[in-house]
Amino acid sequence: MAIDSGPTWRVRRATVDDLPALQELWQAAHLTGDEQAFTDFQVAEDQDGKLAAAMALQIIGHAGRLHTETIADFGLTDILRPMLWERLLSVAKNHGLILLWTQENAPFWKKDAGFAPPPPEAKPKFPEGFGTLDDSWRMLRLREDVADPEFIERQFQAFKVTEQAKREKMLGQVRPLKWIGLGIAGLLLVLGFAAVVRVIMELRRH
Repeated sequence: MAIDSGPTWRVRRATVDDLPALQELWQAAHLTGDEQAFTDFQVAEDQDGKLAAAMALQIIGHAGRLHTETIADFGLTDILRPMLWERLLSVAKNHGLILLWTQENAPFWKKDAGFAPPPPEAKPKFPEGFGTLDDSWRMLRLREDVADPEFIERQFQAFKVTEQAKREKMLGQVRPLKWIGLGIAGLLLVLGFAAVVRVIMELRRH
């Protein structure tokens, strides 16, 4: 007897055909979705093609905003939220985003996804198109900004430390060779002096 393992979920980008179903999700969750930017949404559907969850990623420059998370059945949250996040994270990385911002306040976004209050140096990078930056916002850095002067300085300092370590290691290898060379030179000097003494002694005998 086959065991039913439950629905098979698929996460994909929303299309214009999803608008009616998206509107139903938003109304049920008492949210206002952006119909003009429906292609920002990633949706989760069951094996019958019925939408069960959705979330949007707005992109401005190298920053992204996660917003309007909607899950029809609260009991499926622990299944569908990580799936949506995995998909959105992949899209963000494919677009080369540096920072992600969100006002979603479920514990998952802090504990599992890693969003945290933005540090002071990151606040100027908040796009005005996302709204007003206040204490409700959380940020996640996906990668370093190679054009950031602070990043360049950190890379330079790391390079200096690495080069200093290489130099000290090389000097550590050279020092024993130096002493060995001096020892050999000293030994040759002693042997040469002894040879000279022997010659002089031989001459005196004759």
